[in-house]
Amino acid sequence: MGFSLSKLVGKNKNKSTDTVEAIINDVENTPFGVSESNVLYAGLNELGGYYFFQTVIVGQLYIKTMTGAKLILKGEGIELELKSDSSEFESDPTPVKSRSITKIDFQIEEADIKTLQNSRITSIQLKAKKHDILFTKYVSDE
Repeated sequence: MGFSLSKLVGKNKNKSTDTVEAIINDVENTPFGVSESNVLYAGLNELGGYYFFQTVIVGQLYIKTMTGAKLILKGEGIELELKSDSSEFESDPTPVKSRSITKIDFQIEEADIKTLQNSRITSIQLKAKKHDILFTKYVSDE
């Protein structure tokens, strides 16, 4: 799962208010979840036998933390809590006013990958520092 920063920052550099719809239109990847003011992009990755659930949050979230984050995935018969791989991470500003990019990798066990792939996730909750953001699973209109 590779994300290109140029594809995530958006095209309209003079925009004063950012919306979820604008983010989805600007970013070429398919969203995993949406909240009121942020879009969550996610995917699984493996490196040297370790598995990661990589996330990129585009929107109004701006954070700098040294205490890590938790991602709670809930769905039909599942509640999976993932901890961030690194305790330190920081959002990066973009040329679009009020829009930032936050990359967080979460540790995931190989056994949990099958559970995740075979489940219908309905909500994703991100807890980091004083932020508690609830995303709903993105479903395309197409």
